[in-house]
Amino acid sequence: MVAFEKIVERKIKEALKDGLFDDLPGSGRPVDLEDDSNVPDDLRLAYKILKNADCLPPEIQLRKEIRQMEDMLGNIPDEKEKYRQIKRINFKIMQLNMMGKKCPLLEEDQIYYDKVIDKLDRKK
Repeated sequence: MVAFEKIVERKIKEALKDGLFDDLPGSGRPVDLEDDSNVPDDLRLAYKILKNADCLPPEIQLRKEIRQMEDMLGNIPDEKEKYRQIKRINFKIMQLNMMGKKCPLLEEDQIYYDKVIDKLDRKK
C-alpha cells in the first residue's frame, strides 16, 4: 500500500506542477458543504435530521473518539497510565476495524507503545 500511495502522491505533484488543476470549475471559491444534490431525494430529509441532531455514523464516532484519546496521550505524565490509554485506543481501533469495512485503506493501525513513547519524548 505504501508504494501505491507514493505513486499517487508523485502523480498529484506532477499534475500540480504542470498546472492541470489550475482551471478547474469552482477554483478559488469555498466548497459548499451544504450541497446535498448528490444525495438521493428519499434520503435528504433523513440526512438533514441526523445532521441537525449531531448524530454520527458509528464508524465516524469511533474515529472521533480515537483521535480525542490520541490527543490526550501527550498530557499524561505517568508511563503506566499512558500504556493503559494506548490499550484503550487499540481496543477502539480493533472495534473500528471489525465493523466490516471493505477497503483496507480505511483501516486504522494500532498504536505501539515504544513508538508512542519515543515520539512523546522527542516533543519535550
